Amino acid sequence: MTATTAETPQNADAGERQPRRNPTRWVVLGVICLAQLVVLLDNTVLTVAIPSLTEEMRASTADVQWMINAYSLVQAGLLLTAGSAADRYGRKKMLAIGLALFGIGSLVAALSETTGQLIAARAGMGIGGALLMTTTLAVVVQVFDADERPKAIGLWGAVSSLGFAAGPLIGGALLNHYWWGSIFLINLPVAVIGLLAVLKWVPESKNPSGDRPDLLGALLSTIGMTGVVFAIISGPGHGWTSGRVLGSAAVGVVTLALFALWERRFPYPMLDMHFFRDSRFVGAVSGGILVAFGMGGSFFLLGQHLQLVLHYDPLETGLRMTPLALVIVVLNFTGVGARLLPKIGTPIAIAGGMGLLAAGLASIAILGADGYGGMLLGLILMGIGIALSMPAMANAIMSAIPPEKAGVGAGVNGTLQETGNGLGVAVLGAVLNSRFAALLPAVATGAGSLPEALSHARTGAERVEIGDAFASGVQASQLVGAAAVLAGGVVAAVLLRRAERSAR
Repeated sequence: MTATTAETPQNADAGERQPRRNPTRWVVLGVICLAQLVVLLDNTVLTVAIPSLTEEMRASTADVQWMINAYSLVQAGLLLTAGSAADRYGRKKMLAIGLALFGIGSLVAALSETTGQLIAARAGMGIGGALLMTTTLAVVVQVFDADERPKAIGLWGAVSSLGFAAGPLIGGALLNHYWWGSIFLINLPVAVIGLLAVLKWVPESKNPSGDRPDLLGALLSTIGMTGVVFAIISGPGHGWTSGRVLGSAAVGVVTLALFALWERRFPYPMLDMHFFRDSRFVGAVSGGILVAFGMGGSFFLLGQHLQLVLHYDPLETGLRMTPLALVIVVLNFTGVGARLLPKIGTPIAIAGGMGLLAAGLASIAILGADGYGGMLLGLILMGIGIALSMPAMANAIMSAIPPEKAGVGAGVNGTLQETGNGLGVAVLGAVLNSRFAALLPAVATGAGSLPEALSHARTGAERVEIGDAFASGVQASQLVGAAAVLAGGVVAAVLLRRAERSAR
């Protein structure tokens, strides 16, 4: 799912200079993996809490989207800067700060009484998460020598996949017994134990002559992405031609253009814009964003599909979402995608994987409308597609970037994941909102969520009509996601094939 080995060449010399093996290195790895697990859990754990939040906090669909996006968008905007700041100011120091911010944000989130408080807390957690995601791998490289480093990084990567898999299941188990805030409280003991362990056992390492952090670039990218996504989320409720939507979209687009101009002129850019001249890089980036788009958007929709359309409780929902992530974990552990890549080639691997992901989304929309059987087939197809396409895209990104920029490649890969996840929630959630609003009966016109719409129903027939409208919105969103992923696979494959031919 993430580029787990990208920074190894860049940092190998630092590990090889250590004359003796760190006696607490495996303890350090355990602490780091636990911190990494919690960060990744928070990318998916909230999906099963959506119905509880809409009911207990009277959160609209747009509010829920911001609760999810505040974390992923802030994290995406800061990933590259967090990595360079850790190199310059100290990886141990940034790791400790990240744990502290993540723990404080989790406590505030658990105790939030309004949707605004929860969104702000999630943004704070995103800052901590960005520091943790970029420093954990760097610390692993520092405390393990060249002989043990591959095994350590392999375990780090496996935990990353498990975090993706376990989020809905853990969230569902907690919500069956406790209130929604419990999904954030579980982070506190991990953050406290991790912080103490980092201060005691993790050695400090830094590169004072390294690149300066691109703070303005981080600010511009975050503002730009937030403006664009805010427009997408606000469109269904306020109208696509309203001043609010057009204004936020304009701010987002202009800011992203300024970000691109700044990155071309800044001597130490977050993202070297010259990479976009390489069709291999462009193809891999476009594919990576759309795979993450499909994953993020599908998890956002699946939780609501299972609970609000098929009427499963939170734990049952988590269990039924698990096959998708388990397929990815199993195939990643066995290295199926990595072994297939040399045999079939990068363009076919990416196109085939994204085609399977699109087929899975379409299967869930069509066959899973009335029961779980058709949905299970779709989840398996999606898992196979993601496991096949993601390693191929990470390899394409890394091969398009000079070896001395391997750390930048890893940062780009992580940023693609977070950005794509956020856009998937925003865009597919907007499609859901638009379709739902268009099909609502007159008695529920203007309702921002399914529970709110149902509260206006006066007869059983109206409740059924409202439920059908929501189910139709979910189905339309899934089909739009499938079309976007399929188109992205074709574009990525064409660009990569062209790059291969021009390189001959």
